[in-house]
Amino acid sequence: MAKRNTIKQNELSEEVQEEMSDALEEKVEETQDFLKNFFSQKKLSTYLVAKNLPFVAFLALLGLLYISNRHLAENTVRRIDKLGREVKELSWDYKSLNAELMKLTTQTEIAKRADTLGLKERTEPPIKLEIVREVK
Repeated sequence: MAKRNTIKQNELSEEVQEEMSDALEEKVEETQDFLKNFFSQKKLSTYLVAKNLPFVAFLALLGLLYISNRHLAENTVRRIDKLGREVKELSWDYKSLNAELMKLTTQTEIAKRADTLGLKERTEPPIKLEIVREVK
């Protein structure tokens, strides 16, 4: 069987316990000192801001690009929807005008409109005129 946790298997002597508690206390103090230095007014306001200013500016630029890209995408979607509605309306107009034109160009409709102008439909077939030229 491999030895994994030898400290847990054996009882700890007072010296080992003291060493472990001292190491733990040192780590806690180091962490507290780091946090105090990190969040102190003097260090935070000068060192961190000056050091991280390019990164913060980069993040602000990325934020502005994200916002502008989102705005442009929404405007494009709105424009596409508007153009789609216009295409549908124009398609309906085309179909209705085409149907109306087909109705107005039937022979009976043309005859009715011509009758109001005083023109009448021919009942006889057209005659063919021939021109005879004399040979000189």
